[in-house]
Amino acid sequence: MGSPVDPASTPVSDRTRVRREPERGVYDRGTIDAVLDAAFVCHLAFVADGQPFAVPTLHARVGDVVYVHGSAASRALRTVHAAASACLTVTLLDGVVLARSVFEHTVNYRSVMLLGTLRVVEDPAGKLAALEAFTDRLLPGRWSEVRPPTRQELAATSILALAIHEASAKIRSGPPGDGTSPDATLPVWAGEMPLVTAWGTPVADPELQPGIPLPDSVRRLLAEPPP
Repeated sequence: MGSPVDPASTPVSDRTRVRREPERGVYDRGTIDAVLDAAFVCHLAFVADGQPFAVPTLHARVGDVVYVHGSAASRALRTVHAAASACLTVTLLDGVVLARSVFEHTVNYRSVMLLGTLRVVEDPAGKLAALEAFTDRLLPGRWSEVRPPTRQELAATSILALAIHEASAKIRSGPPGDGTSPDATLPVWAGEMPLVTAWGTPVADPELQPGIPLPDSVRRLLAEPPP
């Protein structure tokens, strides 16, 4: 899937082209967006004063932009404001692939890498919209059920934006790759162990006021399969 890019794809640059197992490279925006939207946590990587950092943080995609957020007092986020470039990655683990030899063992996964320059979201309306996206990314519909941020809370929050311009996905799925090799005759079980996530039973805050039922957002989430 590293063939010519269509209008719904991101430009394939030397920096984002998948070189190792290039057949696993995917560049269409539909796939890239789907992986970004299914992941809850990203890793934001940058270099500051010659030292590389990779910071795990929440993210949310809104159209052609991925937002990350954290405390305005965070040393890492203050540093990255001045960084010329950054790399954002997400990875979803879909299962373990058991082969007949140690060498062929692997995992099934979906991953995305974004490259670009981070932009600081300064205006309160933009920060508020990004926080709404974060909240509803964690639990759709939650924003309308809770108290919105105060001015002080908004000022204490740093929002960074990264445009989806240089991006690629890498995906592996299916059985082990030794089914047609000489190892196929070995008396060793081989196959896939899918990894399935599921929501557990909600646990109420011990300090929750009596008589407050589960909100609609949680009820809807429990009725749907996880991403």
